[in-house]
Amino acid sequence: MSPDTVVFDIGGVLIDWRPHLAWAEEMDASEAHAFMDRIAFDKLNLACDAGATFALAASQVSDPDDAARLGRYVERYQHSVPAKITGTWDILYALKDAGTPVHAITNWSAETWPEGCKAHPELLEVFGTTMVSGEVGVIKPSTEIYALLCHRADVAPERCVFIDDGLHNCLGARAAGMDAIHFKGPEALRKDLSVRSLL
Repeated sequence: MSPDTVVFDIGGVLIDWRPHLAWAEEMDASEAHAFMDRIAFDKLNLACDAGATFALAASQVSDPDDAARLGRYVERYQHSVPAKITGTWDILYALKDAGTPVHAITNWSAETWPEGCKAHPELLEVFGTTMVSGEVGVIKPSTEIYALLCHRADVAPERCVFIDDGLHNCLGARAAGMDAIHFKGPEALRKDLSVRSLL
């Protein structure tokens, strides 16, 4: 069965996510990156993608100033998603215009997802089904989140091609029975979808 349904990751594929910009008003880029390294931001953020709150994450940070800084992340989140990756949006709309079902699976905190949608309201409009990891308590590359998308969208995994900038997430999709494209930019994606007769 050839894939006839496209499932997008969002951050790094459709939206440019730069978390250090949440603290741009108080720190320059190097200071912000040093802060994020100091608190192991990537690990704490992943826990929040899986369902933890940023208040809980901040409570694990020993330095009170750093803890308070992380505690302000949600209210400043919109600064961290400053731009769309326009070439990928062009592809998404071309797929929709052709009648191709389009869905999304994103590792995204339940607290910051609404803030991201305020910055980019189209995220609430373009997908048939959207799986937000923080809302369901399961993160990519667990096969469970891909299976959950298929269940909610009423589509067989072998009918889906999944697009993600993380190779590990593509491997998770393949383990769940989907085809997958490792995103390396809009032009390469367009070619990969054309090979599959989806564009």
